[in-house]
Amino acid sequence: MRIVIVGAGVAGSVMARRLSRLDGVEVICLERVAPDDHSEAGTGLNVGPNAVKALSFADRALADAITQASFAWTNWRISLTDGTVLFDLKLDDVAANHGWRIRWSELYRVLREAAGATVHYACEISDIGRDAHDPRKTTIAWTQNGKQQRLDNIDLLIAADGRYSRVRRMFSGEPGIRHTGVAISRVLVPDMSSGLIDDYEQWFNGPRRLLAFRVPPDHIYIACAFPIAPDADIPPQLKKPDALRAAYTPSNAAPSDQAQWMIDQVCANVADTHWARMQEHDSLYHAADCNVLYLGDAAHGMVPTLGQGATQAIEDAAVASALIATRHAQGRRDAAAWLKEIAALREKRMRFVMEFSLDATDTMLEGGDPVAGTRHKTEAPFIDRLKALYNDVGLPLKSE
Repeated sequence: MRIVIVGAGVAGSVMARRLSRLDGVEVICLERVAPDDHSEAGTGLNVGPNAVKALSFADRALADAITQASFAWTNWRISLTDGTVLFDLKLDDVAANHGWRIRWSELYRVLREAAGATVHYACEISDIGRDAHDPRKTTIAWTQNGKQQRLDNIDLLIAADGRYSRVRRMFSGEPGIRHTGVAISRVLVPDMSSGLIDDYEQWFNGPRRLLAFRVPPDHIYIACAFPIAPDADIPPQLKKPDALRAAYTPSNAAPSDQAQWMIDQVCANVADTHWARMQEHDSLYHAADCNVLYLGDAAHGMVPTLGQGATQAIEDAAVASALIATRHAQGRRDAAAWLKEIAALREKRMRFVMEFSLDATDTMLEGGDPVAGTRHKTEAPFIDRLKALYNDVGLPLKSE
């Protein structure tokens, strides 16, 4: 059996490592960047307890390796920028395990090292299509180190090539995109906070939110968010230091020491800040009439409000790889049947995660009330949804 994975990001690397250990399966993972090139992964991320649970089930050694490279995410606090605390939650109260805080580049390093020689780097894909002899199968061509290469008769093609997946566009068309009306920025700075910033925290001034946490070895990830007109570009003037300082400085009180430090860092690092608009796109796990599986952002681009982007990529890969490994061991080698089972395990779960993430964005929308909205998050309905998010990962199979 031949399996090709496009993209050695989060989901792709997890799949490449697990599937390459199956007897009689040829696994090839094609990655666009060169080895050790993580230049597009310079910021940090928090990975939810649900991903830690899922990956620990599917690949305990890999989960342990990430744990060694990360800080534990154990607490979630929300305040106003004047220091008023609105929400302070220990993850132990809603999850069976902690989450991770880690740099993107470090997560990629751990995952790609674990995937080993299965990953082929510096690959520029030139053609993707259906196999000429069997339309359920696929073919792919690429250039690597100046050499043209091609594989036909692919039994399973896995698209793990991100939110703007070329594979998904080829086989299933452009996904519908919905903008939420929120601008978000990301920057990683050296930790010179003298202990002011550590675990996962958020600070609001009206619907304008700061977010920060510490990541190994000695950096702090900071994100800004503020309302913009839906479907509009981010106004350039709102990205300037004076506008950012005004956006997050409370009008009737001095900012807390934490908020002041972050505001100063945001304003001092505008040249290195990455900006984007919050958006989501239609969820889809496999092509309609050929053996193509979509995972991670290729399957479900979502708003990052609850930190579920990379988290759900890990969940996807843990569930999909565990199912494929189990069915393969049982002698059930029908890739089309695998795709249907994976979709059945993931589609309802993903609708819940995407809807919950979008609902939690209410405090960042134009006219949003962070005080009322955050206090609502202390009530049973939100806490119950959070427990479902962090615990109900959909792994009915036995790990191997």
